[in-house]
Order: sequence, then structure tokens, then C-alpha cells
Amino acid sequence: MKIKSNTLLSAIAVFSIGTAIMITGCEKENENVNADNPDPIPSQSIEMASPDLKDVANFAVLAGSAVTNTGATAITGDIGLSPGTSVGGFPPGVITGAIRINDELATQAKLDATEAFNDLAGRTSTDIVTLSGNIGGLTLTPGLYKSTSTLSISSGDLTFDAMGDENAVFIIQIASSFTTTSGRKVILKGQAKASNIYWQVGSSAAFGTTTVFKGTILALQSVTFNTGATLDGRAIARNGEVTMDGNTIVNQ
Repeated sequence: MKIKSNTLLSAIAVFSIGTAIMITGCEKENENVNADNPDPIPSQSIEMASPDLKDVANFAVLAGSAVTNTGATAITGDIGLSPGTSVGGFPPGVITGAIRINDELATQAKLDATEAFNDLAGRTSTDIVTLSGNIGGLTLTPGLYKSTSTLSISSGDLTFDAMGDENAVFIIQIASSFTTTSGRKVILKGQAKASNIYWQVGSSAAFGTTTVFKGTILALQSVTFNTGATLDGRAIARNGEVTMDGNTIVNQ
């Protein structure tokens, strides 16, 4: 079992009564500020590997039915669409990359997105942590997380702590929809990287105004960015549409 070397214990008193053990004086860096999830969120000993994104890695935005933009969106990376035919709003949106509609790369990337989605959805671990409801205010360390219903960041910001390992991978499986409310942020700590965070969303994802988000989003249906939301990562909508409104998306 891997031991996290940077877990600090300020004052430890261990009392053994029969089979019960109580530890006091421990730092609670992961202590919850909401009642929806375990307190504290446990660390995991089993490491996850990143999925092989293959041609998906080229795209900042990839959709199935359409890509729609309003306002001064700026995208770094390619936009891909397959099998849909409508990419609208560029200009006024600006893209540092290519727009690919049903070409060989976009078509293959859609197949690769399905493979990556299924890979993430099928991951298991004896250390898996179940999340529910609002995950704002939590700190997640590397590993596999699962929600059996909807999930949101709706009160407080969410922190990913790689605990000093720049290669640490975080995978969040969400059975249904995923949302953030206005102004919410995803914060990276301990050398965590947006490129190592994966959100597998069983239906659609929607990001509130001025949300600051990190990671690769692989949604079965649609991905919607409300005004001013930003993403360091990729927005992938397997079957539906990616909708933007004055956003900044940088392929990480």
C-alpha cells in the first residue's frame, strides 16, 4: 500500500480499547464543509492510469451534433464535429487551431472519444470513493471517484491535491448530469495538472457563468458553457452539442 508521505500528524494519541482505536490531533486537510460526502474524504492507495485519448488529444472541443458559439470565445486547440454539420459563431469567436467537420481526424476522434468514455466508465478500484450531491468545498486526492446520480459544485470551490506527484491521475465517474453554479472554481494544488483530471459524465454537463474549470470532460450528451466560464482541458460531447458564450477554452 502506498503511504502518502506528506500527511502530517501534529499530535497523536492512540488509545486501544478492545478492538477500537481512536486517533486524535490529526490534521484534517480534507475536512468537509458540506454534509453530502464522507468526512474526511479518504486518500486512496491504488493509482489510476490516464485513458488513451488517441486523436481526441488534438481537440479542445469535440461534438456529435453541433458546435455553437455566441460572443468573444477564444479557443486554443482544434474544434471537431462528427457526424453533425453545423459549427457556428467563429467569428466572432477566435480559434487558434483548425475547425474539422467530418474529416478523417474528426471522425476518428469521435470513435476514440467513445472508447475513452467507456474506459473511464468501466474503471473500478477497491479504494473507490463515492461522492454525492454538492462537492464544493472538498479536497480530492488522486484516485477514482464515483457518483451514482447527479453531481454539482454549487457551494464552495473544489480542490484537486496531487500531493507532490505531477503525474497523479484523478477520475470522476458521474452517472447522470454535472453542473456548476456561477463563480465556482476548480483549484489545483500539490502539482496537480488539468491534463490528469477526467470527468466521465453520463448525460450532460453545464458550467455556470464565470466558472473556472479544469480537466477533460467526456459527456454522453451535451456540454454547455454559460457566459464567461473558462476551461483548461477539453470539452467532449459524444452525441450532442457543445454550446459556448464568451468563454476561454485551452486544450491542456
